[in-house]
Amino acid sequence: MENQENSNNKHIEVLVRGIIKNNEGKVLVCRKKGRNYYFFPGGHVEYGESAKNALARELKEELGVEIKEIFFLGGTEHEFTEDNQERHEINLIFSVKLEKLKIESKENHLQFFLLAEEELKKEIVFPEILKENILKWSENKKIFWASEILK
Repeated sequence: MENQENSNNKHIEVLVRGIIKNNEGKVLVCRKKGRNYYFFPGGHVEYGESAKNALARELKEELGVEIKEIFFLGGTEHEFTEDNQERHEINLIFSVKLEKLKIESKENHLQFFLLAEEELKKEIVFPEILKENILKWSENKKIFWASEILK
């Protein structure tokens, strides 16, 4: 049996991510300052909060923007280690249209960028399985589920 300390550190995090494109088709990504990889904007779903409301809240906090339209695209799950901590995430992905796109961060630790699809293919974007499936979705428009969990 696992000791209490280890079992408290192991849990599944549920996140929502927004795929946001500007008028030229460039995709909005962000990164934490000091990191060399990107991720799609969004964040954690809080207890008792719907996924759509969580994404609306996160985008308001991060960018000060309002959602105009939102559509479910798919989901992914993966495990990784960050800052010596094991993590297990489930990401729910939505296509989002905003009232007005702003890329000025409201949070000091985040930076936002617009990348063309060709740039997106070349950059480090985590989780990798999510990046791969967003690129596939751009071609086939099929709802997806992908997992890197092997257990």
